[in-house]
Amino acid sequence: MNMREELLGIVRRDAVRFGKFILASGKESDLYVDLRKVTLQPRAAFLIGSIIYEMIKDRGIQAIGGMSIGADPIATAASMVAYQNGMETVAFLVRKEKKEHGTRNLVEGPIEKGYKAVIVEDVITTGSSTVTAIRHAEGEGMRIDMVIGVLDRMEGGKSTIESLGYEVRTILSREDL
Repeated sequence: MNMREELLGIVRRDAVRFGKFILASGKESDLYVDLRKVTLQPRAAFLIGSIIYEMIKDRGIQAIGGMSIGADPIATAASMVAYQNGMETVAFLVRKEKKEHGTRNLVEGPIEKGYKAVIVEDVITTGSSTVTAIRHAEGEGMRIDMVIGVLDRMEGGKSTIESLGYEVRTILSREDL
């Protein structure tokens, strides 16, 4: 079994629920995928990090991150796998809103202006949180090379992000579930 198939098995077992759900986008859905049940498991995090590393290893990526909380374990896992393979790629997180104390940063982590970065997302639905993460990361001077989602719900988010000129790759899609 390859890494993607193993990850799919874990997602199906631990994260997929059928019923009636209201998503973060406000839409109603018959499917809910709680990827935190997966991304916070050591084996699944390693699989996700390894798959993402394979996608980015030849692109000169210096930073990887996305909208907190969903992207945090994904960025960390990918950063750690990259490091294990001799690649210095720092993780960062994007806050939903600016904190009102300390540095008041929207983007946290050891980033620098000019870094070539990847935005990661757990579940891509409408793409709005991904676009927000892109804008905030660019606001800190990073150059976004691509977007990687663990799961594409196939509800228009991927094409919304692509329409802004960003390459989007996903590991799994709703069709896989």
